[in-house]
Amino acid sequence: MNRLRALMPIAGLLFTGCAAAVPANQSLPVEQACLVSDDTRQPITIEIATSPAQRSQGLMSRPSLDADSGMLFVYRNERDPEDSFWMYRTLIPLDIAYLDQDGTIRAIHQMDPCPAEKGRNCPRYPAGVPYYYALEMNQGYFQNRGLSAGDRLLRGSSACQ
Repeated sequence: MNRLRALMPIAGLLFTGCAAAVPANQSLPVEQACLVSDDTRQPITIEIATSPAQRSQGLMSRPSLDADSGMLFVYRNERDPEDSFWMYRTLIPLDIAYLDQDGTIRAIHQMDPCPAEKGRNCPRYPAGVPYYYALEMNQGYFQNRGLSAGDRLLRGSSACQ
């Protein structure tokens, strides 16, 4: 019995570590997709944020993001170039690609985490182009894979075939 009690804190730490790896937005739909350029077809897994609450939560408080995973923010109407994202309570440095209605990348920006206690002190990252979608991936993702404006996001499990 004493051995079991001694192991309880260790078991608790193990389960806590596992829980940290579970995404905060467990209820978001997940899709397979493909980023396509003239030279490459890069399969990715994306969480889809469509509601204002889902988009507002985004990737906040996540300690990490798998190498080929990201989040796609979906809007019904075209967004203005002045519309922006910010990194309040976001722990991971990210790239953001702004895409048009057809999934063509129009602009890519790098965003750094904001350690500010209040959101008003966080920088904003305006798109600079009209967009319907915003795709967040780990910082450096697009550059490291040779992806740039003009390349496309194709959605669906057979997109990279």
